[in-house]
Amino acid sequence: MRSDLISLRRLTLVLVVAGGAAFAQAAAPTPQDLEALNYYVSSGDTRAAEAELRRLRAQFPDWAVPSDLSTLGAQRSPASEIDRIYRQIAAGELTEARRSMDETSRSFPGWTPPAEMVRLLETAEAQVAFDAAADAGNAAAAVEIARRMPAILRCDRVNNVWRLAELQAAAGQTSAAVQSYRGVIGSCSGPAEITATLEKAETVASDAELAELFRLANSQLPNSGPALRVLENRLRAGRGQTDPAGTPPAAGAASATATTAPGRRAGSAAGLPQAGQPRGAAVATVARGGGAGLSAVRAAAQQGDWRRCTSLTTGSTSAEMLYERAWCVYNLERPLEALAAFEPAASGRLGAQVARDARFGKALAFLALQMTEEAARLAAATDLTDQQRREVEAIILDQRGVRSYRLKEYRRAIAFFDAYEELTGGLRRDLAILRGYAWLNIGKRTEAKRIFTELNSQLATPETRAGLNASR
Repeated sequence: MRSDLISLRRLTLVLVVAGGAAFAQAAAPTPQDLEALNYYVSSGDTRAAEAELRRLRAQFPDWAVPSDLSTLGAQRSPASEIDRIYRQIAAGELTEARRSMDETSRSFPGWTPPAEMVRLLETAEAQVAFDAAADAGNAAAAVEIARRMPAILRCDRVNNVWRLAELQAAAGQTSAAVQSYRGVIGSCSGPAEITATLEKAETVASDAELAELFRLANSQLPNSGPALRVLENRLRAGRGQTDPAGTPPAAGAASATATTAPGRRAGSAAGLPQAGQPRGAAVATVARGGGAGLSAVRAAAQQGDWRRCTSLTTGSTSAEMLYERAWCVYNLERPLEALAAFEPAASGRLGAQVARDARFGKALAFLALQMTEEAARLAAATDLTDQQRREVEAIILDQRGVRSYRLKEYRRAIAFFDAYEELTGGLRRDLAILRGYAWLNIGKRTEAKRIFTELNSQLATPETRAGLNASR
């Protein structure tokens, strides 16, 4: 009898080693599936137990087989209880979810609520408390709740920040309100969220503060320069102003000889090409090859008038004019033309800094054409600024992740999405949904359910509900 049990343990060890790290609790057999094995083990029928264990291992390849099979009869996972808790959180039944969690802990002494479950519940509870404080007009309480649970002020819950800023403004705390709006603009990447925040901030911001917020918005949304300029002009027109207030150029700026990239960004603190800023004189004041004056081209670029900039540079052959034209046609979503126009500057004809920025522009154009690997090779061979490199690498990871998912290379897709999240500090909702389905497609239903539960608790949509149903 004892030798039979030893044989069973050896068989178990072989199976565990063969399975390696691929085992996961999510694919374990149910207590009903284990009834036959438990019977054979308890009766000492080694041969039948071995056969049943092989059958279960084939049916549940990710099952982590315990070292002592005699313990299987006493095991039961609180799977149904866990599912109920997640459903209660998603439905907003937070008191019931907390009660179910406590009851499950008592019924299963060896079970500890997963950190993700606790986080979801605590975030949902904080949201309810925040809503109550906001409804009561209690700015101090709302701030304290957000301080204890910063997750409720994330970009996917931007409405909370707006409500907080409105409470602060109503309490006469205009500086705090502007700071709250600034946090959204500096942290979020969605054009809709940023433009809505700018419109809300206009009601409390001073002229200088509004100008600073628009500079920050331009750095966050480098491809939205024209739309942001239209919005800024509209908001300032409501104040009786015609031109955006800005900081005058530093002394000597007009005589600078370095050519900077037009129309790409505004107010960048990392040395990226800037839009809407006074810029230095060009190497030549009149372009060679029949183009219009360089100053007129730059003025058009500064105003975000990409079509006029493009028209003025038609037929130009000088490196300076082509460099200006490259950014303008890029902003008109003509990346193939931008690639050719960037080339003279990228080859170093206008100096090292402009060559770097032109190569950055080429990388962005490659990415706009979905030429991901070409962009990656160019970026790897270029000494980009930190911010330029982060921007390019984020788009590369985005495109590689989506492409891997479409090719059904789900593990690679997950790796790329994880790297994107680590680089940027967050993951767009569409990419998060793809990551959830990638986990589902490799059989990791628990991880998929966790992702879809979190997304659904943030904003319930047909996509998140479908993901939840598929992962159950």
